[in-house]
Amino acid sequence: MARALVGELRERGHEVVLHGALRAGADPQWAVCSEAAARDVAEGRAEQAVVCCWTGTGASIAANKVPGVRAALCADAGTADGARRWNDANVLALSLRLTSQPLLREILDAWFAAEPSEDPEDRDNVAHVERLDRDGRG
Repeated sequence: MARALVGELRERGHEVVLHGALRAGADPQWAVCSEAAARDVAEGRAEQAVVCCWTGTGASIAANKVPGVRAALCADAGTADGARRWNDANVLALSLRLTSQPLLREILDAWFAAEPSEDPEDRDNVAHVERLDRDGRG
């Protein structure tokens, strides 16, 4: 699935920076490569990232420890759409175990088609999360 993901992203015209098992010499541990991808986003080297592990849960937890990252574990297109729209998620987490190639395409379609909401309530919630990152308090 990881190779299929890289292929799908490249076919869609995205520049892919590899971390983990698909990058020669890189640490393949999900926590290490998820942190590295999340730091790319937080530090402005990438607009978004996709992280994966067997369930997707650990990858999303590791990515969310990086301030400025809002990682969402998405198992379907509706969740991916909502994560981008309402949560302004900037890191997509996927399960290597559950995500088939057809489902991967649907999730990526929804993720990349959705735009962050401009609704004041949604923006207030994202701002609250950003304050939690910065101060530990919303």
